[in-house]
Amino acid sequence: KVERYGFALPHVNHVFLSGHRLMVQIQSSWFPLYDRNPQTYVANIFFARPGDYRKATQRVFHTAGAASFIELPVVGKR
Repeated sequence: KVERYGFALPHVNHVFLSGHRLMVQIQSSWFPLYDRNPQTYVANIFFARPGDYRKATQRVFHTAGAASFIELPVVGKR
């Protein structure tokens, strides 16, 4: 099922030269940087049991009318 999901990030002053590329990583947790996401409600993540964890799948769609995208603001040359 395709769902619209949007969020805003604060502006930062990054400059990408012509030909440079961005890499986007899609995940449902900050593991191993912070903690694992069991994909179910657990009152205290530090006491999550092995049975609390569920498989999660993130999909990037390519079909016409439902393509995943990232919208970035672009500032012209000054």
